[in-house]
Amino acid sequence: MKTEPLPASPILLLVAGAKGAVGSTLAAAVAAGGVDAETLSQNLTTRNRFSGGFPPVTFQMAGWDVVSEPYPRVWEQNSVLPEALRRRYRDPAAAIPVREAPEPGMPRKRVEDSIREDLEAFQSMHPGSWPVLINLLPAAPGKGTPNDRGSGSVSSGTGGSFPDAAYALAAVKAGIPVVNFTPNALESDTLLSIAAKKGVPVAGRDGKTGQTFFKVVLASAMKARALNVQGWYSLNLLGNADGKNLMIPENAAGKLANKTAVLDAVFEPSREKGDPGVYHKVRIDYYPPRGDAKEAWDLIDFSGLFGLPMSLRVNLMGRDSILAAPMILDLARWMTALKAAGWGGPVPELAFYFKTPVGAKAPSTFQEQLFALDTLEERVMAVMPGGKKRPA
Repeated sequence: MKTEPLPASPILLLVAGAKGAVGSTLAAAVAAGGVDAETLSQNLTTRNRFSGGFPPVTFQMAGWDVVSEPYPRVWEQNSVLPEALRRRYRDPAAAIPVREAPEPGMPRKRVEDSIREDLEAFQSMHPGSWPVLINLLPAAPGKGTPNDRGSGSVSSGTGGSFPDAAYALAAVKAGIPVVNFTPNALESDTLLSIAAKKGVPVAGRDGKTGQTFFKVVLASAMKARALNVQGWYSLNLLGNADGKNLMIPENAAGKLANKTAVLDAVFEPSREKGDPGVYHKVRIDYYPPRGDAKEAWDLIDFSGLFGLPMSLRVNLMGRDSILAAPMILDLARWMTALKAAGWGGPVPELAFYFKTPVGAKAPSTFQEQLFALDTLEERVMAVMPGGKKRPA
């Protein structure tokens, strides 16, 4: 792999959807980095990874959104942050440039050119930074893996209902790593081919923030314990804009498919021929009183010795955006390290962070995902200038 100099410059988050619930919380986290850096780093899974001060733990941010209100107003509307935090971080957040997103229906070429110009402008504002594109746009119609002839194509047509594909393609062509935190399947063969040739890492898809994270942990433990899981019912109550958007069946299809597939990935390798597998049902309901404070319920039916039935119930009272923002900072650090190490194309080893990891042979159980992260870190540090293995 090729390597490049490692300047001690901040990571520049280029966020599509910068003022949604997650995007605006991410802006607060970036602002907090200049005021409460230690508080921020304590919530990063990468805080004890890498060595030599690289990749940076300092962040800057720019991006796009259809919302024009300043961050203090957006924070109030999204109801994620308490007033004390909004006051504390409003001044540094005011310096974050957010440009108007391209208009829906514009020809794809014009959208891509507009995004490319913005990428150049944002980088000129932060010379020497390590840019990473973060896709936080709403779930759009469609599911599965895109191809160049399908609705997920990034090579022709209009921006339409899949605008994030244009952001990703413009970024990859500019040599900028991409994190797809949404359920939108924008990783076409064209995109991944360009990324591999240009040495640009691409990670996704669909951030594994709350219920699905704990589902993978618990399913992996039950598999290791040789417990026979017959059924798993999951209910999500979400009252923010993401939850409202997912009430449109076409928009929810990809999210539901990703949430459902994780159990197949965990249990399938151990299933005997003729085993019907786990009956897995996932529901998402929009419940405005909850706002960004997601509630998730899981009912698990399983059996043990002699096939005698047992059950387990899990109730998560989570904060969707608060769980998501640190993961995005972690992923930005991983992508910066991978870019510096010359990695190009998908990074299935980052499956720990995603419901549907892109790339071949992605690890499925929690144990395998943690091992994959350790192995990936060793590979990256072995080729980066000045890289050292993490102390045991």
